Amino acid sequence: MAFADKQLTCRDCGTIFVFTAGEQEFYANKGLMNQPSRCPACRSARKQSASSLEAQDGYVRYGNFASFGGKTPRQMHPAACAECGQMTEVPFVPRGERPVYCSTCYSKLKPSNERERQETAR
Repeated sequence: MAFADKQLTCRDCGTIFVFTAGEQEFYANKGLMNQPSRCPACRSARKQSASSLEAQDGYVRYGNFASFGGKTPRQMHPAACAECGQMTEVPFVPRGERPVYCSTCYSKLKPSNERERQETAR
């Protein structure tokens, strides 16, 4: 496949930059489907600001699948649902003192528990 240089507009600063044929070939070899939306200067500035945020508080961010504000990965523990018996994973260590529910059974039980709390609060 032949690649040709393309002119793209940076979504951050609005300048026009060249997406070279060599860069396009590299993207294709790596399986990257989207072309860059930021110029090289904005890309490096964005990487620099992201790395300075990590160095600022000493924690690595793990995204949506993390606990404690993204500072550590959430550890999941296997458990059997007390309602249907299906195996599930929960973000706490099941101790056996209290029932553990899968998400489906929990969502069925949760509305009744909220009504009970409202009735006892009156």
